Amino acid sequence: IDNDVDFIDRSFGFQTAVEAAQAGIRTAKTEAMCNVPNGIGIIKLMGRSAGFLASYAALGSGDVDLVLIPEVPIQLDGPDGILPFLRTRIHEQKYAVVVVAEGAGEELLGVSEELDAGGNRARPKIGEFIRDQISNHFESFGEVATIKYIDPSYTVRSVPANGYDSLYCTQLSQNAVHGAMAGVTGFSTGLVGNKMVYLPIPLLVASSPRVMNPYGRTYERILAMTVIPFV
Repeated sequence: IDNDVDFIDRSFGFQTAVEAAQAGIRTAKTEAMCNVPNGIGIIKLMGRSAGFLASYAALGSGDVDLVLIPEVPIQLDGPDGILPFLRTRIHEQKYAVVVVAEGAGEELLGVSEELDAGGNRARPKIGEFIRDQISNHFESFGEVATIKYIDPSYTVRSVPANGYDSLYCTQLSQNAVHGAMAGVTGFSTGLVGNKMVYLPIPLLVASSPRVMNPYGRTYERILAMTVIPFV
C-alpha cells in the first residue's frame, strides 16, 4: 500500500488504502475542531520509505495543514520550522490537522539498528515525537495545545479492496496466467503507462522501493494546499 514498487503506475491496494486513510484524516479534523483550546489532530500513516500514501490521502481530503514525509527533511524551529508555522495556523483558524508518514524524521531521530519481526528496520516513533514537540512548543509560550494523536495502522491496510483495486487485481492475475501459459518465468505483471506489461522480478527488486520526488508535481500540490510560506 506504500506504492513504492518501481516502474508501475500504482501498486494494487494503494487506492483502497488512500480511501481508508482519508477516513482517519476526517476523524483527526473532527477531533481538532471540537477540542479547545488550540485543537490539533495528528494522524500517522504507513510509508516506511515513501510518502505516497500520506500525500495522496492528504490531497484527497483537502483538510490537512501539514504533511510530513520521508523524502523531505523536517525542520522544527526557526523561520522555516514547522512548529511556529503550526502555531500561526492555529491562531488563524483555531485548529490544525497534521499527517505524518511513519518513515519521516530519520534526520531528527536517527536510524534504528533494531529489526522488527518481519526483518525490516524498526522505525523511530515519529508520530509521538512530533506530538510532544508541538505540545512543548505551545507550553514555551504559556499556551496549551489540545492534541489528539491517531494511529490507524492496520485498519488502513486491512480493509476490503474497493471497486478499482478489485478490478485491478483481476486484471493482474489474468495477465500473470497469460504470461505463465506463454512460458514466461521470473516476471511480475503491472500497469505501466496505463498498459499491462510483464516486468522482470530482478529489475523490480533492484530499484525498489522508489521514493516520491520532493520537487515533483505531487509535492508541489501539497505545498499549494497547505500554503506553507517557507518553501
